[in-house]
Amino acid sequence: MSDDRHAAANSILGTSGVGRARVDSDTSDRASRAWWDADAEDYHRTHGDFLGVNSAEGEFVWCPEGLHEGDHHLLGDIVDKDILEVGCGSAPCARWLAGHGARAVGLDISMGMLARGVDAMNTGGPRVPLIQASAELLPFADESFDIVCSAFGAVPFVADSQQVMNEVARVLRPGGKWVFAVNHPIRWIFPDDPGPKGLTATLPYFDRTPYVEVDDNGVPTYVEHHRTIGDRVRELVAAGLQVQDIIEPEWPEWLDREWGQWSPLRGQLFPGTAIFSAVKP
Repeated sequence: MSDDRHAAANSILGTSGVGRARVDSDTSDRASRAWWDADAEDYHRTHGDFLGVNSAEGEFVWCPEGLHEGDHHLLGDIVDKDILEVGCGSAPCARWLAGHGARAVGLDISMGMLARGVDAMNTGGPRVPLIQASAELLPFADESFDIVCSAFGAVPFVADSQQVMNEVARVLRPGGKWVFAVNHPIRWIFPDDPGPKGLTATLPYFDRTPYVEVDDNGVPTYVEHHRTIGDRVRELVAAGLQVQDIIEPEWPEWLDREWGQWSPLRGQLFPGTAIFSAVKP
């Protein structure tokens, strides 16, 4: 609540309290749409350079630890592949994919974030279709894509993440890959603080009750959901997907940048990101 980085969004939305509460899909989607619309300007001011948002070609950075798709190739061969980015924000990843031979599409729930992507594309570089929709109901035909990816988009912010996995499995072609990055579930037990205060466990790992910020009327303005590592694996398996890998990036020695609660201090002790890789048989 006192984080200056989010002061503008909190002011616009009238955020006045925090808590833990069950939230259904419609309520969660409304909160996420409003939050990312309100926070888009400050988000890009803070993180845009790191993510390559203003680069003419875009960039594909998986996480605050700085893993770049161009170096790690988590998606495999992308040339001539149909790729959907879920929770694309301003779509630097989708634009990077398009610039490297893919037929990419970006999807996000926030028109404010998508508008920043349009602005970036208007300055030159690869162009990709951008679609506003919820990750729980992908507006595409069955078996439309060879690859679906998400770099910290959508998955932590939806109430029914099993439905997201089901939808991804539906739109993937046989042999298709689904790779998504989320905040590492172990981080749920620690306060959102990059410093020493963020090293003391305060919440049960097994408490899945969402973190919710609300306005004076108790209407959620921000919602973040928690699932354990095991939950994520079971969601993928239940969707008919085969888990190939779970990547827990180590904090690189060269990176001294803090990103919210990500920091060199915390990164030396426990992972901040989990990247799940699965394939449709």
